[in-house]
This record gives sequence, C-alpha cells and structure tokens, in this order.
Amino acid sequence: MKTDVEELSPTRVRLSVEVSFEELKPSLDKAYKEVAQQARIPGFRPGKVPPRVIDMRIGRGAVLTEAVNDALPEFYSKAVQEAEVFALGQPDVEITQLDDGKELTFTAEVEIRPKFEIPDLTTLSVTVDNAEVTDEDVDEYLNNLRERFASLKTAQRPAEDGDFITIDLAASIDGEPVEDAQASSQSYQIGSGTMLDGLDEALTGLSAGESATFKSELAGGEAEGQEADIAVTVTAVKVKELPELDDDFAQLASEFDTLQELRDDTAKQLARVKKLQQTSQARDKAVDALVDAIEIPLPEKFVEHELHHARENIENQLAQMRMSKEDYLASIEKTEEEFDTDLDDQSKRSVKVSFVLDELARTENLTVNQAELSYFVADQAQRMGISPDYFAQQLVQSNQVNVAVTEVLRGKAATIVAERVAVSDEAGNAIDVKAQMEELNSDVDAMLAAEAAAQAGGEGDIAVDDLSIDVAATIEATDADEADAEA
Repeated sequence: MKTDVEELSPTRVRLSVEVSFEELKPSLDKAYKEVAQQARIPGFRPGKVPPRVIDMRIGRGAVLTEAVNDALPEFYSKAVQEAEVFALGQPDVEITQLDDGKELTFTAEVEIRPKFEIPDLTTLSVTVDNAEVTDEDVDEYLNNLRERFASLKTAQRPAEDGDFITIDLAASIDGEPVEDAQASSQSYQIGSGTMLDGLDEALTGLSAGESATFKSELAGGEAEGQEADIAVTVTAVKVKELPELDDDFAQLASEFDTLQELRDDTAKQLARVKKLQQTSQARDKAVDALVDAIEIPLPEKFVEHELHHARENIENQLAQMRMSKEDYLASIEKTEEEFDTDLDDQSKRSVKVSFVLDELARTENLTVNQAELSYFVADQAQRMGISPDYFAQQLVQSNQVNVAVTEVLRGKAATIVAERVAVSDEAGNAIDVKAQMEELNSDVDAMLAAEAAAQAGGEGDIAVDDLSIDVAATIEATDADEADAEA
C-alpha cells in the first residue's frame, strides 16, 4: 500500500492511497463467502454457492464493491499511520479507481490535530492566592459551626428581619380559596424571600396572634401567575440563639475538651483546605498560561462538534431541571447572542487545552497504570453517586475506557505543567507545587488507610490500593460476560 499526503491547511490533509489487488484479495474472498451465505440460488445450499455462479447471477462488480466497502476502514487506518498524522473525526472518502484485477485508489480528506511545539515550561510564571490562615478565618468557621448548633427561642415582641416565625397562610382569588395555596403551622424566616412577594413586608412588625392581608402573584400550583389575596396569621415568633463559644461548646461540637484545642485543629484543617485550593488554582493558572503562550490553528469541524456536544449537555441539564432556556438565560443575565458567543469561545478553548495537554503527554511519554485508572473510576463513580464496579462496566460497554485513560493522561500532564511553571503567591513567596501535592496526597493516603483499618475492625493491614476498584478485572469480567452472551 502506498500513501501520499497533501497538506490542505495546518488542520486538514488529503491522503491519496493506492492499494494493490493482492492486498484487496482477502476482503474479496470474505465478500464471496458472505454473499454465498446470503444468496438463495436454486440447486445450491446457503454458503455453498461457488464464486463463478455468484459472478453469473449477482455480478462480480457487486462483490468487488462490497469487498472494498469492508476493507476501506482498515486501509484508511493504515494510511493515517503511514502518513503520521492524528486524524480527527470522519474522513471524506472518494474512490478514484476500482477496476477488477487492478489497484484500488482512493482519497481521504480529514481534519488533523495541528503540529506545534511545547515551550520551556520553566519560562512561564503565575501568581496564586495566599494560603495563610488568619484568626478571622478561624472565627468565621467557628461562628458557622455555632449556627449549626443554634436553637430557637420564643420572643415576646413583634417580628423583625431574620426572625423565625410560624404562620398560617391562605390564598384566595375573587373570594374563592386556592386549594393548593393554603398552609398551616408553616415555618418561615423573615427576609429569606423563599415564599411570596410581599410576605416579608406583611410579617414585619406582627406579634404572635396578629394577622395581615396583602396581594401577591402565586408562584406555583394551579393558579400560578395569577394575583391572589393573601391572609397570613403569625402564631409564633422565635429568634435564633447561638451557644457560647467556650469549652462546653468545644465538647458539644467536637472531640476536643477545650476551645483552644478546637481552634488549633480548625486552623490546621483550614490550612489544608487553603493549600488544596491554592494547588488547584496553581494547576489551572499554569495550564492557562501554557495554552495562552501557544498559537494553535483549530480545526473547524472538530470545534463545531465540540460546540454541538456542549450545547447538548446544557439542553439535557435544563431538561432534567425542567427549566426553559429563556429562564436559564435570565438566571445568568445573558442574551441568547451572548450565550452563544460564550459557548463558542468555551468550545474553542476546550479544544485548544486538550490539544496542548495531549501533546505534552506524548512528548513526556506519559502512561496510565492500573492504580491511576482505578482511582479515576472510583472518583467519578463517587461524584455520580454510583458504585465503582457499575461505572467501570459502563465504561467497557460503551467503549469509553480509552476516554477515561485520556482524561487521566491529561490530568497527569496538567500536574507536570503546575510543577514546572514558576508559581508564587500574592505575597511573593515561591510555591513548591510538587512538594505541596505530595504533602496533601500523603494526608489523603493516611486518611484512607485509617478508614480502611476502621472498616476492617483492626484485623490486619489494608493497603490503600485495596480501596480502589480493579478496573482490569472488571473489564475482563465484562468482556467474558459479553462473549458468553454472544455464544
């Protein structure tokens, strides 16, 4: 087989392929067998019709065409390999010669991943947020913790903004009660705005046992959108009472005996969270800096495919949320034109980022091992709320294992970028991202090991790797099940 490459643009090539008749012959023999099996010719059993009879009754040209259609994907794949291009999407194929006993020639135009070079990563620099934990950070966390342990206390005064009240509410239109707009002993916080427009104003200043009326548009139910007369009666006014921040609270809200111990542990946990956030920010900014440093022409059809996929994802999410596109646009405060422009920009950016990370993974000879793929599967399954085994089976059955491997490779490539780019915080301090990642991963491994030991009831040691799903075994088991089903 001979392949010539013509570059039509930096993102598109035309492959001119010449295949000898000898290379086509195995596919021709296969085509004769398949036609013989399907043909119903008097005097011959299925599968026993000789080629000369098929040529007479059906025509050799038809068989030759079927052979070419069957072989073309393999010839095209070999041509792509010979041309050393990374093809994207489906090619536009044209058969230029198909004569019995002679060479098969065809052309294939296809978009390709453009060629570019990764710059020296050490020449790039980014700035990230500080990871210092202040006393104010600790105070804010502890105050939020106090909110979780707050209690409600009855107040003998008129209701104010922020109070928690209990109300009876009834809506009517033209004197007729709206059945699904009646409520008794309903809890509500003034100022939350989670019920009816005008309710907060009507309730403010009322004491327990007092009532008020107002008009409001109903937000749901059978009379949604209609203006109704609302009658509301306050049955109780309560205020939130927070526990004192002392040793007693520390014992109530944690495993610590003193408030100082709780504060110290809170500072430690917040420091870890801030380092996680800082590391994630460093990775994102480093990748952005690298992508911005490279000029890459983007293949038009491939970008259109990415845009179509992104649009479909949003439409599916809106359908699940039962939200119209108009309401969605209103919620993000954008016009449809602005939305389309942003989505187009995001799709182009996504394609460019994937090209850069894939090229870096290639030049660095990155690979994915069993443990890395297992952790990816376990992480994705947790995010989706399904078991790792089930998610792994879905990857196999939908032929998406390679997609998962690609995602892991891109993640490893992004980590390399973050480790080599110069990173500093807003105070000018250099950040050793690699050391910070190793420290955080060590903490995670220790936590997982502790959880595993607890689950085992202290019986023996459990390796952290044992907590991940054996993807290889799952793939083999799924393939075996499918083979049994086919048999």
